[in-house]
Amino acid sequence: MIDFNDEDSNRSPNPTFDSVLNARLSRRHLLRGGAGAAVVGGAALSGCASTGQATAPAGPVSQLGFKPVAHSLADTVVVPPGYTAQVLYAGGDPLAAGVPAFKNDGTDNEWGRRAGDHHDGIEWFGLDAEGKPSATFSSRGVLAMNHEATTDEKLSSFFIHANGGTSTLPRPAAEIDKELMIHGISVVEVRRDGRRWVTRQDSPLNRRITTLSEAVFTGPAAGSAHLVTRFSPGGTKARGTVNNCGTGRTPWGTLVSGEENWFGYFFRDAQDDARRNDPKMVNAFNRYGRRAGAPSRHGWESGGSEDRFQRWNTGVTGASAREDYRNEFHTFGYVVELDPYNPNTLLTKRTALGRFAHENVSFAVPVAGQPVVAYMGCDARGEYIYKFVSSEKWDPADAQPRNRLAAGDKYLDSGTLYVARFNPDGTGEWLELSPKNPAIAAYRGFDFKTQADVCVFTRLAADAAGATKMDRPEWTGVNPRNGEVYITLTNNSQRTPATVDAANPRAYTDLKAGKEQKGNVHGHIVRLAEATPAEATFRWDIYLFGSEADADQATVNLSSLTADNDLSSPDGLVFSKATGICWIETDDGAYTDKTNCMLLAALPGQVGDGRRVTLKAGEREVSTPAGKAQTPATLRRFLVGPRGAEITGITETPDGRALFVNIQHAGENTKMADIGDPAKYESQWPSNAGYGAGQRPRSATIVITKNDGGVIGS
Repeated sequence: MIDFNDEDSNRSPNPTFDSVLNARLSRRHLLRGGAGAAVVGGAALSGCASTGQATAPAGPVSQLGFKPVAHSLADTVVVPPGYTAQVLYAGGDPLAAGVPAFKNDGTDNEWGRRAGDHHDGIEWFGLDAEGKPSATFSSRGVLAMNHEATTDEKLSSFFIHANGGTSTLPRPAAEIDKELMIHGISVVEVRRDGRRWVTRQDSPLNRRITTLSEAVFTGPAAGSAHLVTRFSPGGTKARGTVNNCGTGRTPWGTLVSGEENWFGYFFRDAQDDARRNDPKMVNAFNRYGRRAGAPSRHGWESGGSEDRFQRWNTGVTGASAREDYRNEFHTFGYVVELDPYNPNTLLTKRTALGRFAHENVSFAVPVAGQPVVAYMGCDARGEYIYKFVSSEKWDPADAQPRNRLAAGDKYLDSGTLYVARFNPDGTGEWLELSPKNPAIAAYRGFDFKTQADVCVFTRLAADAAGATKMDRPEWTGVNPRNGEVYITLTNNSQRTPATVDAANPRAYTDLKAGKEQKGNVHGHIVRLAEATPAEATFRWDIYLFGSEADADQATVNLSSLTADNDLSSPDGLVFSKATGICWIETDDGAYTDKTNCMLLAALPGQVGDGRRVTLKAGEREVSTPAGKAQTPATLRRFLVGPRGAEITGITETPDGRALFVNIQHAGENTKMADIGDPAKYESQWPSNAGYGAGQRPRSATIVITKNDGGVIGS
């Protein structure tokens, strides 16, 4: 089976690798807890405020006030004693009046009016007692979240089809139509109802964005020749969004969402390179992972002659770009913006923030009279870390604008895009990505004549600029207490002693069930400190090295992790604005013989609070600045998920008393051939927690509260 979360594209000679293959994570596997831990179910929540009631905001947490959760391989969600977790919103749940309850047997339809699949990044948008936007109310709001992908094997999204679906080409149109609708974004109204949280099925704010929803381009690439298609001859419109991973909340109150591994959904036949007769454009397709002749992820292009299927064939088939979808591939890979408070607005694709495998977007705390600054990662092996600095200066009046998407136009359509270079001495530089950069102007792999070229082919521009290749940059997060920026680097199986550097210093051997795993198996988290967010230089260190507790502390377990806080493959990372806690989520395949994936809480320090570490790398030595060692007082495990699940997406109410966490693809290692035998499913969550019908596993949002009504983590 081809893993379309693995991408092979960065062959540039930039610092760190001599060969970079297959990039992107393996959204995976899972955990549970020990004695005394609380288990997720449909239990009522205690200590909840009534609907419409504002509660006092929490203050910064100086110590973690919960018992660490133990490793677990059970098929459940485990949280600490004194906490309750409730399943709130699962794949297939109705989002409109009249939509029938989800049967979860593969016969359900109306997916455009149901929760999508693979819940991922998630954000809270508050509502007051009158249903108006509120930055302070904590008992009513809307949750806006990504539906990244689907659990698949041999082309088919098998859990949503009655018999598992069709695993050969051509695929039936009816199956593809379901799959086109389970991707994208959903908005759902939620509220506290006494001791429980509930969704409102008939809320006028409920909404689905799918692969077919109309979208508009803004920024430098809007209207460029690169975006011309049969659907939009002027290059100003697109349809839908796909493979949305992380999210972010803008300072003006909208959702931003990253299109990540869209490349796998497209197809070009083996003769397409020759038909294009344009080596530089072929180079660009290859750099973005779409090689001629390679199969697509689901075979959507095989569904028939209708436009909704043929758009996934991004080869040259007509006389010009206005007659085919040769450029459809270029219409994905952006940060998209959505106003969750206004269901009558279109999705907006912000091209100024670049085109790559976007995870989330995190914003520096805005300062009046200073630019708005956003940080982003490109999640693939050997890819880069980016920053966008707006041309416009922040006006605090825009925190509550009349037109939220107009504020997005103001701050996200014009500015400077940068990529990071890490120096061995613990300093770094933000390299400008524009044709004004001499290295980009002189690049021979592509002709960068305009900023539109840079925004559509950002990876190539970053190659030319000389950025540092990293071990799969995923989520970014900004510490609200000191402005430092944290970036998760999930893992890299291709890291070798010959390619280590100061920012990616480990290449080691780890054992899983007796079998060797090599590279940077467990990943790490790097952090940056800037004098101001708009600065072109930074200081950096490695905040945390992922590791098993019993690994060698001189070479692998450099953060001194214990059984209370060891982890593998950090992925999601979000700072609580209420408490300052840094929440770290894992998407792990290396440690899953001992525990399922997890959520940890950390009390972060600051860049420079540790020491330099020197590691042997074959005949070489690599020195790196490392943060202070961790203890269970500063980092501890808060949650372990069900089997096969990734823990991803996290947000909270403003008072810090409700934490929403997404559990993605439980049971993903189930085999399609076993679709008729629930006993063979890797997971039956959340039905085994008392939620919903059927036994097929579902992605879902859970809400966690403290039984005494207190602040989460305190």
